[in-house]
Amino acid sequence: MTGDSEAAALASSTTGTVRLRLDLAYDGTDFAGWARQPKLRTVQGVLEAALATVFHRYGPPPTLTVAGRTDAGVHATGQVAHLDLTDAQLASLDTRDRQGGGAAALARRLNGIAGLSSDVWVAASAIAPAGFDARFSATWRVYEYRVADATRPRNPLERHHTLWYPAVLDEAAMAGAAEALLGLHDWASFCKPREGSTTIRTLQEFTWERRDGVLVARVQADAFCHSMVRSLVGASIAVGEGKLGRGDLIALRDAEQRTSAFKVAPARGLTLLEVGYPPDSELATRAEQTRARRDAAPAQFDQPLTGD
Repeated sequence: MTGDSEAAALASSTTGTVRLRLDLAYDGTDFAGWARQPKLRTVQGVLEAALATVFHRYGPPPTLTVAGRTDAGVHATGQVAHLDLTDAQLASLDTRDRQGGGAAALARRLNGIAGLSSDVWVAASAIAPAGFDARFSATWRVYEYRVADATRPRNPLERHHTLWYPAVLDEAAMAGAAEALLGLHDWASFCKPREGSTTIRTLQEFTWERRDGVLVARVQADAFCHSMVRSLVGASIAVGEGKLGRGDLIALRDAEQRTSAFKVAPARGLTLLEVGYPPDSELATRAEQTRARRDAAPAQFDQPLTGD
């Protein structure tokens, strides 16, 4: 038996299905976000349509659970999802793939259906460790946002992945303001409200630096509420232009009320870089804890959604 087959046999004996992890990348420009929506092209919709093609002879097609449901226009290089396959579905990958079959074959099949010029790519598919849940087991997410200000010539090839801003921005002021915002707080001032969902999050990292003339923000948190990253970027730009100060951002955050003091940055400059998980032995416990906090107190601890 191969390692994949042994893991699959163990999973099947206890649950009747085998869980696979998918690592994904996509250009969000022409997608209406991640989540499946009627009559709209979405990342989930495209991938699940491909899954239906792959497994059309083997019962109902699997569905995807994702680590973070990105909004329209947001990109990803490190998105993570999972799906559950029946024994027959997994076995079909072994018999129909010329490069060895197994769980890894699913990525090849999906990419083959999408084509070489596709704006979505499955970087890897593999049997998931016991207890893995792409959404609830995650402990942090990292985003990057790119801003080219008036100090840098515009490059049309970057227009879908970089915000062009027609003013000179002070990166030192932006970095200082970003650092001052770190910690566990209620981010209602920086989030679009959603009924039944909390705005309390731990902002673990928020930095700004110039790379080849482009201002790049790196933002990490346990999770993000809707439009949080783009709001943080928009507030930082206001600081960089001198319209707001570091203290203003702290005061706005602590007011815990949606504000019009800055503009929310557009989606095109934002990319989900990475999703972090605990050691394999802690995956199930982490997922249980996250679900329990959400179910017990949604107004305070609903952490798993990523809204940018």
